[in-house]
Amino acid sequence: MRNLLEFLTKYYHWLLFIILEVASGVLLFQYNSYQNSVWVTSANAVTGRLYQWDASVRQFFSLTRTNEELTMRNFYLERQVTQLRRLYAEQTQDTTVLQRQEQQFLSRYHVIPAKVISNSVDKKNNIITLDRGRADGVEQDMGVACGNGIVGVVYMATDHFSVVLPVLNVYSRVSCAIRGTGYFGYLKWDGRDPAVAYVEDVPRHARFKRGDWVETSGFSSIFPQGVLIGKIKDVYNSSDGLSYRLKVVLSTDFACLRDVCVISDRTFAERMNLEKSMADSLKRMQTP
Repeated sequence: MRNLLEFLTKYYHWLLFIILEVASGVLLFQYNSYQNSVWVTSANAVTGRLYQWDASVRQFFSLTRTNEELTMRNFYLERQVTQLRRLYAEQTQDTTVLQRQEQQFLSRYHVIPAKVISNSVDKKNNIITLDRGRADGVEQDMGVACGNGIVGVVYMATDHFSVVLPVLNVYSRVSCAIRGTGYFGYLKWDGRDPAVAYVEDVPRHARFKRGDWVETSGFSSIFPQGVLIGKIKDVYNSSDGLSYRLKVVLSTDFACLRDVCVISDRTFAERMNLEKSMADSLKRMQTP
């Protein structure tokens, strides 16, 4: 209490000055229309600027979530476009039955959003690290895609991180097909241009043209059918002359990859267990 009194005694003239200034300001702006209008206008301008800054800050920090939502939405839309194209091509059949089949097919998959925290495109054995792991539902051999198309396959996962074997890795192999034709092969990267890859073993009797789209075939348990891969740019003969080799411009720009989604097949474990049981049965049959 004594300190407070000493402070007031020492600085009372400054306190009196502040009180008088505030009182004079209130009287000036309250009882004079011109000054009051200037004050209101200035206050509104300052308030508006502050709200604008606040909105900009909130928008900046919400970009992460927005990018994740856009990535997942683009993936789902690409799948829906593929299925709608198929429905249109098969319009002579009962479309209600096909719609139910496609909805049941899509319900098998769960998409896990993730962010790329490490990436490279200038090596032959490129890898991508994601900020999601087993604790988030990510497991080995799950497919990874982005809003523009395919990315790769989960190679290994820890509790909180996972490593992806991308398309831009010479050991990557992805089953793919030419959209609308049914002809398929496998996608392989030659370790050079990060913008292109090659579809190998396309049959010689296949009918297609430059500019056709290549997508996942759905023959593996990793990717659903119809995930975009790229567009055919050139056609070559294979080294043995028995098949075609297609040069494909990839739809995914790996150099600026940020937001991706991991594709979890709900029936993956069941399918793997069935195939393992079948393999074990064949081994027992071959054992004398």
